[in-house]
Amino acid sequence: MRCLSLFICRFIFAYIWLQASTCFAWQGVVTHVSDGDTLWVQPLSRHKVVKVRILGIDAPEICQLWGEQSLRALQSITMGRDVQVHGSHSDSYGRLLAHIFLQGHDVGAWMVLHGHAWSYAFKSHHRLYETEQMVAQSMRVGIFSNPSAVQPRIFRRHVGSCQ
Repeated sequence: MRCLSLFICRFIFAYIWLQASTCFAWQGVVTHVSDGDTLWVQPLSRHKVVKVRILGIDAPEICQLWGEQSLRALQSITMGRDVQVHGSHSDSYGRLLAHIFLQGHDVGAWMVLHGHAWSYAFKSHHRLYETEQMVAQSMRVGIFSNPSAVQPRIFRRHVGSCQ
């Protein structure tokens, strides 16, 4: 019960933080999912499709343990669906760093809670989904069911990307 309360508090904090931040928010349709933390969104305003990296999570590489499952999980909940995108900065690969919401639910939180990604701190951002990761680890779901699972940043450091 304590984990659920922490999850709810974290969700409320994230919602307030996103509303108060200077993020640019827009609606779009997911047209492609590259991996467990990157998707392509077609803005409803019919502008060019935007490649989006979900902020706050790090999903396994496609060639890594649980990479395919992570990709399929993100596809299953977002592909062809309307989402709300909250972001204003891009990474060095030109991807928009953003939080994605599907019918008001935080997709990054869902990915971590269901064991399809790790909570991830990027530069000055704190680990927003740390509570969700603790719950997923305690329940041993997804990547957290395998004690030898390696965080993607460590995998990339030793093996490189799959491309």
